[in-house]
Amino acid sequence: MNSDIDKAVDAYVVKQFEYEQFLAGVLVFFQKHPNLNTNQSPIIHSIKSRLKDPTHLKDKLLRKQEKGRIITEENIFNEITDFIGVRVLHLYQDQFPAIHNAIMEKIDSGDWIFVEQPKAYTWDPETVKFYEELNLETELRDTYYTSIHYLVKPNNKNAICCEIQVRTLFEEIWGEIDHTINYPHPTESIACKEQLRVLSKLVSTGTRLADSIFRSHKEHLTR
Repeated sequence: MNSDIDKAVDAYVVKQFEYEQFLAGVLVFFQKHPNLNTNQSPIIHSIKSRLKDPTHLKDKLLRKQEKGRIITEENIFNEITDFIGVRVLHLYQDQFPAIHNAIMEKIDSGDWIFVEQPKAYTWDPETVKFYEELNLETELRDTYYTSIHYLVKPNNKNAICCEIQVRTLFEEIWGEIDHTINYPHPTESIACKEQLRVLSKLVSTGTRLADSIFRSHKEHLTR
């Protein structure tokens, strides 16, 4: 069975250069988009990216195998969709529509297509309306995970795709702490789970406060 996993990983390694090419294009889009990177008040704060390491991929496939999900060289590119990932970070929630609109313009132009419809993951029912007004499908997560996911690919028959995550800096703090504690194996500490829940509440409050601060600042400037 492990030989099948090795063959699947080798199939990915062969295509790594193509993934690197698409990743480079996605990064340039976010780094250079004029509406998202104005000198005075940039929408995008920072960008993270990664190309999945073959060793980490093998570990992931082994974990899936243990759960009864078999990945082979024949189905790996349909079953695994996060070989490349881009995370776009912004300061406060009111900036998100500009990022979403830029991505939708890229889709509408035909340069990218969605592999699946974008989805907003949240634990906070109050934010659902905000996302629904942008025609985003939402999913409430009892894990307190918060992020918007886009899965895009070039407009061709190639299976290569990129997972784009968009979140605020507050949400990134929570995500990084949760990832450290719960990945690849979830913590069994009840205290850690409770503290992560409390942190998610603080993150939500911080994001709302940041929006309020910038709204107040904008109102002050327009007086």
